[in-house]
Amino acid sequence: MTIAMSKSEIASATTVTTATAPAKSQGQSEQRPNWLHRAGKSLLENVVPPLIVVAVILMIWQIAFDRPGATLPSPTRIWAEASDLILDPFFVAGSQDIGLGWRVLTSLQRVAIGFGLAAIVGVLVGAIVGQSVWAMRGFDPIFQVLRTVPPLAWLPISLAAFRDSNPSAIFVIFITAIWPILINTAVGIRNIPQDYRNVAAVLRLNAIEFFFKVMVPSAAPYIFTGLRIGIGLAWLAIVAAEMLTGGVGIGFFIWDAWNSSKLSDIVVALVYIGAIGFILDRLVAFVANRVTRGTAAS
Repeated sequence: MTIAMSKSEIASATTVTTATAPAKSQGQSEQRPNWLHRAGKSLLENVVPPLIVVAVILMIWQIAFDRPGATLPSPTRIWAEASDLILDPFFVAGSQDIGLGWRVLTSLQRVAIGFGLAAIVGVLVGAIVGQSVWAMRGFDPIFQVLRTVPPLAWLPISLAAFRDSNPSAIFVIFITAIWPILINTAVGIRNIPQDYRNVAAVLRLNAIEFFFKVMVPSAAPYIFTGLRIGIGLAWLAIVAAEMLTGGVGIGFFIWDAWNSSKLSDIVVALVYIGAIGFILDRLVAFVANRVTRGTAAS
């Protein structure tokens, strides 16, 4: 009797094991379709609507300008006349005859230098100004006046000071991008909770420790808001400055194409400019989301 019961127990245990094993594999198989379903849903929500809008715009554009004597080229004409700029952006046929990829990289190099300097100076000066009520009251009107000056208005001053087109363009980027960074940093420093300052005083943090452990983490959302605005203004400024200073940047390419009546090349260059500007903004936003997640003074 004992042996029979043991066999029955073994049989029941075997039945339970064989019953639960398929359930586990079934659960694993269900997770894979769920992941694919979420990925497909995200693709439909974020990628398909813009593609539909672009297709409709191109269709309307083609219908409106696909006729003799049209003032602007149609999409099919742009492809026929400037497809080499799209398919081979890194060709080199001479000192000035290079692809749009190289021109964009040249412009990005200038933007990196000018925006980098603006970020460093803007954060440091903004932190100093934000720490003092009297400094904020004294400098804020000056900052508000200077930030409204158009980028190209600074170009004659920079050319007179540096007497060279490359540093002049970098200065225009710097002076254009610094104001939103500086002002947002100062506002962020002013909004640091008093409790954080009290804790820093109790811990006897020096100025450098207070800057990196309290000020920067607490004001990080404000700082990155200024950086996002600044990078957009910097990219706008370099295109405008290069139209006048010359060189091999994307801005001068547009001006040279206009003088040569190559409207198709201008449209392709505008698409490059918009795409690069979007990527720069998304890049700063990505870094901001990583840095400001759970931001707190430590």
